[in-house]
Amino acid sequence: MANKVSEKTRILTESAIMIALATVLSMLKIWEAPYGGSVTMLSMCPIILLSLRRGIKTGLAAGFVHSLIQLLLGLNNVTWIPDAMGIVICILTDYILPFTLLGLAGCFRNVSFTKNSRTNLIIAAVLGTLLVTLLRYLCHIFSGAVVWYALDLEWYADDPTHIVNRYGAWMFSAIYNGTFMIPEIITHTVATPILATALDKVRK
Repeated sequence: MANKVSEKTRILTESAIMIALATVLSMLKIWEAPYGGSVTMLSMCPIILLSLRRGIKTGLAAGFVHSLIQLLLGLNNVTWIPDAMGIVICILTDYILPFTLLGLAGCFRNVSFTKNSRTNLIIAAVLGTLLVTLLRYLCHIFSGAVVWYALDLEWYADDPTHIVNRYGAWMFSAIYNGTFMIPEIITHTVATPILATALDKVRK
């Protein structure tokens, strides 16, 4: 019984540390898009690594808490939306879903791709990171097309050269969100297996 309590305490402590680290890293922006979104200092890695280490149940719980913190930090963006439905969609697809789903990164952690455990960890980290970062990108694309595109059309109606007037809603959203999500996908996919193997060595 004591061992179970101790293990739960370790998981809660580790989760709290990773959530705090993810929050701090999200504030360290390498580049920030003009209307929201940024390339960060590997801010998704802590939740991804937690999921790889502790599993998707712990990862999703931590991701959800992280999403609420990101929502609080981004409330100023939500205030631009004039209708209730748009606000709900924005909250779900720009904050709750994309950051909670980072916790799915550990879904490949117990899959045996090869006989080498280190190689399995690297492959699981790459595949898990690609999965959750692409899911986050898709969430932002949906929000951009459904919520933000109409607002941008109003704001830039008199500027025919603006990107919002040259493409349809979905292409506009994919391009805009890609300016920060594609670099995020690349950097996280490269960094996560390196960090995961380093942590695995320390643990052993």
